[in-house]
Amino acid sequence: MQYSRNSFIKTLGLGGILATSSILSASPLKSILGESRLGEEARSLTLGLASYSTRKFSLDETLAMAQALNLEQIALKSMHMPLEASDKEIAKLMAKFNKTGVGLYGVGVVYMKTPQEVENAFRYAKAAKANVIIGVPNHDLLPLVEMKVKETNIKLAIHNHGPGDEVYPTPEVVYRKIKGLDSRIGLCIDVGHIERLGLDPAENIKKYADRLYDIHLKDVDKSEADGKSVEFGRGVLNIPAVLKALKEVNYTGVMAMEYEKDSEDVFAGLAECVGYVNGALDAIK
Repeated sequence: MQYSRNSFIKTLGLGGILATSSILSASPLKSILGESRLGEEARSLTLGLASYSTRKFSLDETLAMAQALNLEQIALKSMHMPLEASDKEIAKLMAKFNKTGVGLYGVGVVYMKTPQEVENAFRYAKAAKANVIIGVPNHDLLPLVEMKVKETNIKLAIHNHGPGDEVYPTPEVVYRKIKGLDSRIGLCIDVGHIERLGLDPAENIKKYADRLYDIHLKDVDKSEADGKSVEFGRGVLNIPAVLKALKEVNYTGVMAMEYEKDSEDVFAGLAECVGYVNGALDAIK
């Protein structure tokens, strides 16, 4: 069953959803950034941004988009804060966050294939004062990861990468590997990759809620391995069910928007996704 934008509106009785791409694409990006403020109402779920969505844009542009869309928390990918950046260089980047009022809650996805990469990942996150690393450590490095978690008190949320991934394809694989480790080691559930496996994202959220520390929120065009990112509500993923599941388990982390389509001109599509989620949240209060 496809959960299209129109069927979603009809089901919930909504007259419309904020931030359609046709409205936003009519104005230049810079003028939009100063005017658009979406999702002002306080909600129990926090909507943020995975900066991979804006991978073709600078950190300054990413922060401006986050402000315009009222996304108050960001997890930074390495194109916006290089993994090799020194502590001093990271401090300069953090000053940009302080000026805008946008929070840096996490870093990643960070891959860790060697002990040196584990050490650097935690140094990097500590310098940025991040609460969580969204990461992919090799299985044999989990004992070192646990030691660093205990040392720094920084959570690690292991990201599932879906079809074709041999390290952590599903939340179940992640959970089996970490259930006996420190409780600050948990999951970043990517709902799009779960959907591409033909699994139920909402049920996975409920099943692994006790160790759920991050969410990558997206929609895909089909429940198959080659499913591609689309604007929320235009694909097959039941996003309202995902939001209801997060509310049901009292999720307190960030729902990081990860919109992978239209990388060269991302704002209109990202704004449409934000509007869809805000409309869904209003409808299921």
